[in-house]
Amino acid sequence: MTAELVTFGETMLRLSPPAGERLETATELDFRTAGAESNVAIAAARLGVDACWLSMLPDSALGRRVTNEVQKHGVDPRVAWSVSSRQGAYYIEQGAKPRPTTVIYDRADAAITTAEPGDLDRDAVREAEVFYTSGITPALSETLEATTAKLLADARAAGTTTAFDLNYRAKLWSPADARTTYESLFCDVDLLIAAERDIRNVLGRAGDARVLATGLADDFDFETVVVTRGDEGALALHDGTVYDQPAFETETVDAIGTGDAFVGAYLSRHIAGDSVGDALASAAATAALKRTIKGDLAVVTPEEVERVLENEGRGIAR
Repeated sequence: MTAELVTFGETMLRLSPPAGERLETATELDFRTAGAESNVAIAAARLGVDACWLSMLPDSALGRRVTNEVQKHGVDPRVAWSVSSRQGAYYIEQGAKPRPTTVIYDRADAAITTAEPGDLDRDAVREAEVFYTSGITPALSETLEATTAKLLADARAAGTTTAFDLNYRAKLWSPADARTTYESLFCDVDLLIAAERDIRNVLGRAGDARVLATGLADDFDFETVVVTRGDEGALALHDGTVYDQPAFETETVDAIGTGDAFVGAYLSRHIAGDSVGDALASAAATAALKRTIKGDLAVVTPEEVERVLENEGRGIAR
């Protein structure tokens, strides 16, 4: 079956102590799943998109725990099952001022790090309207760097829109290594999403968000560049028009996964044929809703997103 949105990447188990507890003293851990690409697929699926997630998982109870969670939210998990027993995980200790939130990864040599193009449903990539992956995936292994490049090239050659989020993670690689890999992939990317801080610190660019977006679009021929700016909202450049979207007011319960919710909502509206400005507004509204929800997943409905838009309004195009 053809999916409108296909994503590719790792999904981990997320383990966290109750709020106010330290990992070193906790006696119980909350047990969830989390991964940028499956988070994006879930957000889009909950907003009405036919979404599919590609990955490789260990053929074990832990691997099935991941697929069960993804499937529960309406996403088709097309997974290559590995004889490897390694399921990636991460531990998160939620902070409170002045103590920061802390993340500890346990993902080295996870099953997905060996995934090659032939292990995956490449026809799904070619037949989709949009193929999405993030900069986390090629950071995990040299094999995945090559696989990511091949899938993006497959999608581009087939006329599938390709979307890529830098999603830089300092615990996975250096800015210099990340920049080299990112820029090698850009030739097959139509839609770039990037945090303003990553454009500055990893890609080594300067200027305000509009200058950053324009420079990237000019240098790499992106159709659309979306720059996320945290509490300041987001900006998109498309066909020479800049769309400026402020962030919506929200009470933060759990900030992890906010960016993925933003991307999933943006892609859902892109697939539906909405304008860039309307897609940006829906993305900002969904991101605000996600921050009120525990875990990485944007467990939201289209009606909730629309209520935020009706109450708070949309941004402006200029």
